[in-house]
Amino acid sequence: MTKKNIQTRILYLKNTLLNKNYWLCFIAGLSLVFAYAPFSQWYLSLFIPAIAFSRLVNQSPKKSAKLMSFFAFGWFASGISWVHVSIDQFGGLPLIASIGLMLLLCLYLTLFPVIAAYLSAYFSRSKSLNLWLLIPFWLISEYLRSIAFTGFPWLSLGYSQIDGPLASFAPVIGEVGITALVILINVCLVKIINNLKLGTRVTTIIPTSIIFIIAMLSYGFAQVNWVKTTGNTSTVALVQGNIEQSIKWAPEQEWPTMLKYLDLTRINYDADIIIWPESAIPAVEPAVQDYLDTVNQSALLNNSAIITGILNYNFESKEYFNSLIVLGKKQEEDEHGYYYNHSNRYSKNHLLPIGEFVPFQELLRPIAPLFNLPMSSFSRGDYVQQNLIAKDLHLLPLLCFEIVFPHQLAANLTEQTNILLTVSNDAWFGDSHGPHQHMEIARMRALEFGRPLLRSTNNGVTAVVDHQGNFIAQIPQFKEVVLKTEVALVTGKTPYSQWPRLILFLMIVIPLVIIIFSQTRVKNNNN
Repeated sequence: MTKKNIQTRILYLKNTLLNKNYWLCFIAGLSLVFAYAPFSQWYLSLFIPAIAFSRLVNQSPKKSAKLMSFFAFGWFASGISWVHVSIDQFGGLPLIASIGLMLLLCLYLTLFPVIAAYLSAYFSRSKSLNLWLLIPFWLISEYLRSIAFTGFPWLSLGYSQIDGPLASFAPVIGEVGITALVILINVCLVKIINNLKLGTRVTTIIPTSIIFIIAMLSYGFAQVNWVKTTGNTSTVALVQGNIEQSIKWAPEQEWPTMLKYLDLTRINYDADIIIWPESAIPAVEPAVQDYLDTVNQSALLNNSAIITGILNYNFESKEYFNSLIVLGKKQEEDEHGYYYNHSNRYSKNHLLPIGEFVPFQELLRPIAPLFNLPMSSFSRGDYVQQNLIAKDLHLLPLLCFEIVFPHQLAANLTEQTNILLTVSNDAWFGDSHGPHQHMEIARMRALEFGRPLLRSTNNGVTAVVDHQGNFIAQIPQFKEVVLKTEVALVTGKTPYSQWPRLILFLMIVIPLVIIIFSQTRVKNNNN
C-alpha cells in the first residue's frame, strides 16, 4: 500500500469519525436498550429508530448501509452486553479477548440491519421511497438472523412492545408483525417531519393516517378475547434453587443440590405440578435412579407431579441430551409414574452454540476454557415431540434458548396443550439485563399463542404468566425460594398460533407488492 493510499484512508476515517450523523445513529442505537426489560420504556422504540432512519433518506445504498451500521452496532452493543458476563466469568479468557468476542458477535448481528438498509436503497426507483422498502427488507433480514448459524433472533424490536399498546397485535400477527409495525411507525414519523420541514402538509396525510389506523386497530384488538378461560385452575409450584454456577457441576455438590430441591419440594406437595429448572439434577439420569425413584414415589404418594431438568445418556447411541422428565402422576389414576427411559420426557432440540455444542470442536476446544464449558457436547432431540403430561395436563416444553423461536413452539402446539413451560439456567449471565430480556421474550410467546406460561429458573427470573402475557406471580432473583400460585386454564387458539409462517410471509409480501405498485405508478407518471 502506497503512502498516498494510507493518507487517503486516514482522511476517510477521520471524516467518518467527525461526521455527526454517524455518531447520532450510534447514540440512538445505544439508547434503544432502555426500550427492553428490565427498563421497559416501550415508547422509545416507536421513535428512536426514526432518528437513524431520517439519515437514510435520499442516500446511496452504500451510504445507507454505513449509517445503519452505526445504529445497529450501538443497538446490539448495549442490548446484548450481558453476553460478556458469561464469557468473562466462565470463559477463561483475558478481559481484552472476552470483550473482543462480544464485539465480534455485535458486528455479526449488525450485518442484518445493514443488509436491509442497503437493499431498500438499492431497489428503490425513487430514493424518497427507500424507507418504505425498509419494512419488508427488515423482516427478511430478521428472518435470516433467526436461522443463520442456528439463529440468534434476540432483541427483535417487537419484544419491546410487550407492555405497550401494540402488544394487542401479538395474537394476530405475532412479534414479527409487531416489529413490522414498529418500523412502519418510525418510517411514518420520518415522512411526517420531513414533509412538514418542506412545507408540504398535504403529503403528511398518508403517514398520519397509517399511524391513526394502527392506533385504532390496537385498541380494537385489545377488546377481543381470542381464547376463553375454562373455569378450571391448576396449582403450580416453581422451585428456584439458586445454585451458584461456579459450583453447579462440582462432583461434591451433586447430592447437596439434589437434596436441596427435594427439601424445597416436600413442603409444597399440595401443588398439582412442581417444576424444577433446567439441569436441576446435576447428574446423568442413569446414574441417579435410586434418587429419582425416591422422588417419584414421594410425588405419587402426595398425588402430585414433578417436572425436572436432567441430563440423559443414551447407551445405544452414546449421546447426551439436555432433557426434561416427569416424575409422579402422569394421569390422576397413575400408580407407577416414572421409570427409566419412559416416553413422558423432552430432549432439547435447539442447542446453543458453544454452551451446548461446539462447532469445529477439534479446532476450538484446545484454544480456551470457553470452548470446554461443562455439558457442552449435547445431541439434538427431535424438532417435534409430544407434550409432557402431568396430572392430566399437557405442557408444551421449551428449554432455555428455545423460547426465542415461535415456529418451533407452533410445531409442537396441539389441541390438548394447556400450558407453555420453559425452564432455564440464567446464572451464566449474573445480575445483568439478559435474564430480564429472556423473561420478556417468554411473555411474548404466551400472548402470541394464548396459553399461560410457567418459567422456572435456577436463580431468576422465575415467574408465572397468564395467556395475555401478564405476570400472575414472580419471585426475586438470587433467592432460594418457591413460587406457588394458581393458573387459570384456557381453551381456543389465536390466529397467529395457527398460521405463524403464513403470517410472516404475508407481512413481507404485502408491503413489497404495495411499494412495487407505487413505484410503478411513479415511473408511469414521470413518463
